[in-house]
Amino acid sequence: MPSLDDLLHAAVTAVGGVERPGQVEMAHAVAEAVDRGRHLLVQAGTGTGKSLAYLVPAVAHAMRTDRPAVVATATLALQSQIVDRDMPRLAAALEPVLGRRPTYALVKGRRNYVCVNKLQGGFPDDDQDALLGVGAVDATAGRLGAEVVRLREWAETTESGDRDELVPGVSERAWRQVSVSAHECLGSRCPMVEECFVERSRAAARDVDIVVTNHSFMAIDAFEGRQMLPEHDVLVIDEGHELVDRVTSTITDELTSAMVQSAAKKSQRLAESAEPLEDSGLILQSALDGLPEGRLTGIPDSLALALARVRDTARAVQADLKPEKGEGDATRQVARAAVDEVFENACRVLEERELDVVWVGRDQRRGSVLRVAPMSVAALLRDAIFSERTVVLTSATLELGGTFDALAGTMGLRGEGAPDWRGLDVGSPFDYPSQAIAYVAADLPPPGRDGIMPATLDEIEALVRAAGGRTLGLFSSMQAARDATAAMRDRCGDTELTFLCQGEDQVTTLVRTFAEDPRVCLFGTLTLWQGVDVPGSSCQLVVIDRIPFPRPDDPLASARSQAIARMGGNGFMAVAATHAALRLAQGAGRLIRRHDDRGVVAFLDSRMMTARYAGFLQRSLPPFWPTKDRRLVLGALRRLDKTAPDPLPVVAPALRGLTGTLAPLAGATPPGEDEEHPRPEASPTPDGVTVSPPPTGDGLPRTVGTDAADWDREDDEELRDGVDLGLTVEELSESLERSDADVRARLDHLGITVTDAPALRFD
Repeated sequence: MPSLDDLLHAAVTAVGGVERPGQVEMAHAVAEAVDRGRHLLVQAGTGTGKSLAYLVPAVAHAMRTDRPAVVATATLALQSQIVDRDMPRLAAALEPVLGRRPTYALVKGRRNYVCVNKLQGGFPDDDQDALLGVGAVDATAGRLGAEVVRLREWAETTESGDRDELVPGVSERAWRQVSVSAHECLGSRCPMVEECFVERSRAAARDVDIVVTNHSFMAIDAFEGRQMLPEHDVLVIDEGHELVDRVTSTITDELTSAMVQSAAKKSQRLAESAEPLEDSGLILQSALDGLPEGRLTGIPDSLALALARVRDTARAVQADLKPEKGEGDATRQVARAAVDEVFENACRVLEERELDVVWVGRDQRRGSVLRVAPMSVAALLRDAIFSERTVVLTSATLELGGTFDALAGTMGLRGEGAPDWRGLDVGSPFDYPSQAIAYVAADLPPPGRDGIMPATLDEIEALVRAAGGRTLGLFSSMQAARDATAAMRDRCGDTELTFLCQGEDQVTTLVRTFAEDPRVCLFGTLTLWQGVDVPGSSCQLVVIDRIPFPRPDDPLASARSQAIARMGGNGFMAVAATHAALRLAQGAGRLIRRHDDRGVVAFLDSRMMTARYAGFLQRSLPPFWPTKDRRLVLGALRRLDKTAPDPLPVVAPALRGLTGTLAPLAGATPPGEDEEHPRPEASPTPDGVTVSPPPTGDGLPRTVGTDAADWDREDDEELRDGVDLGLTVEELSESLERSDADVRARLDHLGITVTDAPALRFD
């Protein structure tokens, strides 16, 4: 087996990149963790090349042991990047060195694939009239039918059946007509099991080196023991900062009156006991409607009686729906799945488990919703994830306040009986202070609870116009994103700018459109705060409307905060501030994806400067150049727009087979121009961000100058004296009247290491 350095060198060379110290350090740390069986938490900033840093040692381990490594991501975007871009190039690069081509496969939940049996009419259809065009009374039904026709045509040509291949996408309602959930699936009794896309993809995954999946699927496989993933002893969790939230979401259950009544209707032709179940749904609705919205610290008698009624009537229907041995009736299976979900969720709430949090919510479409979720998943993760395999958990944001302890604790890696692990920060290759500005709109009033303020909309409009589009808007709520989109469409109607909002199409399609056209602005919420990778000139402004704290009435966040406070801790800092810090770091990280990216992150929340917790939040951000000078920022954005190069080519969606892409990637990013391995910077910094400051001193960094001839012996002595005094790079720059980048370059030349001050200072 070739050495790890040889494999990494071959991989990086093949993609036209350059090896980075952080990437090499991470790759060796991953290999050591795998060899020693010791968990690794590794923070790797954007541009480190972390995908190759874990994929290369994972491939080496899989080929050496003949056991696959599993890679789990939080977002579809990263899954697609690994399967459609990283692994094809890595496999081609390593084949000559290893003697055979490394193999890989993508595995998802059933809802992500077309169900062949359903396409053949093997399942009951709730929207049959609309699909056939019979009795269609509105345009929505007609569109649904057209979408399903297109789905059926696509299903005849796809080899993978993977929804992500379908561009443009279709509505969720249309997709439900051709897919089934895991509970609805007939499994081995299905007459089309041999043609099933899901079964074929999982069978193919048993014989590959790298299996790519998502956090939720990985968690279900581990918690429920379904063995949907092949047996493995190495698990890489990318976007690891999301693990706790994704797992919590996966095991959160809910119950509504509509769910109960729907289960009853699906069962009414098969079970005599369906009518009492339907009646219990009405009783549940009355009980829920009579309760205030929010967390329940105990189960009220009225709700307990309603849930008991739902549980008992659902149990009776379950008995009636029990299939005969070998029977494969899809109608019965769909009904049984719906009744099982109702029964199990009612039982769980009634059990009142010690760590479960129960609350009532109001949904505009579904009415009152009863939800239950675990306050903590630490014990689950420790027992089911970290005890069975070696785990490498990585992200650009794992370290808060200079330590991994906060996130490690939420994953079960602290306290008595915690497994052995190591934390490592390999840094980032980017020169953030000279590449980007962090702007706080200090003159705006603090955000209120009455929606987005007119003054905030004025600020967004000014920034977007100055940037000429090129804007990713990250909002704390979907309503705020919609309101801002509508307002900008109205206000900027005299321009060529286009505004897209999350929910108007599949996220992958929206992001692709945003990346292709610099005059497009994309607004959205949680999904866009992470995983969006748009390097180049299409994204030169990231707008963050407010600090993304959990809602004050968020049941889980408040329960966790209260539990910490009872133990003597600071619940606000441990829960709300930590949540906000992670989101801010992820959101701000959307801006700089390559060495030659330039731009502005605009925080439209003055609390980023004034609040007592502002320093904690600032320390979680990349060390951008901070300012509150609106005039300066608008001028920088205008100059950036004027000098911006054309957008980078956008990777077209790849056709997928069962174990990877089927064809070369059309419109692929040129070698060396991707996030993981950008070319070394070879051009001067564009005017507008890295410019010489005017005589008044406006806070922008100076032009980078790293020529050793600029330094004399006295400069070097002053630099060394400053380091001996414990000065940071920022303080050294002020003392020497040079840019941060200039000082860093000289320090590197002299072999001197300095720890940066973690906080931005908006003075």
